[in-house]
Amino acid sequence: MRRVVVTGMGAVSAIGANVGEFAEALRQGRSGIGPIEAISTDRLTVKIAAEVKGFDPKAHFTSDKLAMLDRFAQLALVAAREAMADSALTIDEDLAPRCACIIGSGGSGLITLEEGYRRLYEEGKHRVPPFTVPKYMNNSATSQVTMEFGLKGPAFSVSSACATATHSIGLGFHMVRSGMADVAVVGGADALITMGHIKAWEALRVVSKDTCRPFCKDRSGMVLAEGAAVFVLETLESAQKRGATIYAEMAGFGMTADAGDLLSPSVEGASRAVRMALADGGLAPEDIAYVNAHGTGTVANDATETKCLHEVFGDHAHKLMISATKSFHGHSLGASGAVELVATILALRDGLIAPTLNFTEPDPECDLDYVPNEARQVTVDAGISNSFAFGGLNAVLALRRFVG
Repeated sequence: MRRVVVTGMGAVSAIGANVGEFAEALRQGRSGIGPIEAISTDRLTVKIAAEVKGFDPKAHFTSDKLAMLDRFAQLALVAAREAMADSALTIDEDLAPRCACIIGSGGSGLITLEEGYRRLYEEGKHRVPPFTVPKYMNNSATSQVTMEFGLKGPAFSVSSACATATHSIGLGFHMVRSGMADVAVVGGADALITMGHIKAWEALRVVSKDTCRPFCKDRSGMVLAEGAAVFVLETLESAQKRGATIYAEMAGFGMTADAGDLLSPSVEGASRAVRMALADGGLAPEDIAYVNAHGTGTVANDATETKCLHEVFGDHAHKLMISATKSFHGHSLGASGAVELVATILALRDGLIAPTLNFTEPDPECDLDYVPNEARQVTVDAGISNSFAFGGLNAVLALRRFVG
């Protein structure tokens, strides 16, 4: 099997318009959670989110192009442009058929869909805009990225709730490693700050009204977000041959299903996914120094994830540095695993260990090192990024620091 490395990264999130701004926010401990501005909150109980502020679509796309793009696809394309430019990869007619593309989304074009429903049911109109279907379809971001960069290999979209982006990246990684593709442009995007969507989450009573405090005794839930992150994966041989910058090596990928409760997470299912990622990457538990946790700030997730880490890592669990970066950028659902992978790669490449913000009193059930409130500078040789989704779908990526 071929070795696979990351040679390009792009991100648009509540804490930055690009990877550089994202990294600086992690260093400074600057959160992107705040009052919702995109829509009226008069009828909402939850009035906070992690929005992408200052994003002007007209600065990135022509009016004709915007007519075909829901906000989630806009964010995906901007992140993909950054990743592709960062990789300096030239897609010629020989490479194009060997380039895979998987951009996942949990909710896809929900803004477009909700606007269509509003026109029909609130305004009483009889038609919706003609491009409603191509804008809201789940594969819209993937298709737009393939067209912009001429990627003609395997291309599709994944949707597995909060594990979406991690599944997308892991599948692309395995495609390149196995030889099905030579390059994979992978990631996730979601933009779901709408009245109907927030109301649906309010009904579940798992959303915080003030902020995200993962692993704390007084945590009150997750904070909804929007964002996108995209990566360029290729073989080590190809990257070295063309002199590309290598950010990290993809080591392993694990995915499981709890096959249990639709909403309550399973320690067993999560633990199997972590073990599978380690085994796939030829890593021992003691090799891992850093964990980017799923860390939603909900009562059930944080306690379950802590138990999972104890079960997999044993005594070594107390030596792990664990970041819950949703305390910075919120929970962008189908994009969250990709946004969190940026933080994981920064830990490996730069030794930047992001803190878990808003950390107050530790929960006795959450007794590990969550890097409270302040970033650290530590050399990390290997780490994992966890994504555990509603529906009992788990995905974990394992990465190594690349030393050329």
